[in-house]
Amino acid sequence: MVASHWVAASAQTPSRRRGAVLERAILDAALEQLGTVGWNGLTMEGVAAGAQTGKAAVYRRWPSKEDLVADALRSGLPRFDTVPDLGSVREDLLALCRRARDAMFSRPGLAWQAVVHECDSMQAERFHAVIINGVVEPTLKMLREVINRGIERGEAREGAANGYVFDAIPAMMMYRSKICGSEWPDQEIEELIDQLMVPLLRPDGA
Repeated sequence: MVASHWVAASAQTPSRRRGAVLERAILDAALEQLGTVGWNGLTMEGVAAGAQTGKAAVYRRWPSKEDLVADALRSGLPRFDTVPDLGSVREDLLALCRRARDAMFSRPGLAWQAVVHECDSMQAERFHAVIINGVVEPTLKMLREVINRGIERGEAREGAANGYVFDAIPAMMMYRSKICGSEWPDQEIEELIDQLMVPLLRPDGA
């Protein structure tokens, strides 16, 4: 009886987490809070509760909310390191946009949006490098490769590989997501490419 009671009790009691396992739980809880209650609603106490740990365990690792969020964003950012090559600039851009859409509405993506839209300028500066190095630069690099490939194949005009063209897709996706509430279904992504990017890239005289 005593042995069976101990087994039952131990099955109901979670094992004590340490090291990387506990840190991952805390970072995941921070991302969850950012995506649900936003930057302004996130608290160290709330993160600790979400991670099922004590507040002291959070503060030992991250002395401030800013430090915690920076690491949480860094740990949760999607990898943008494989450039699609589907045979045409249109199909490549469609694939990139779908990938960007999926990332935007993932848990890390919603957390990232909360930081971008809610932080004041001084707070945002703390996360600038994380966002630039983890999201902006990889996205621009892929767009540059896709459009340069389109130029080489004669699908895009000479001179199309410039900053304004590269900014068009991220700017439009962020604007329509934030201002218009779009969740970017496949139909709207196709319209973005066919009505904006294809005419913008079309070779002169085509």
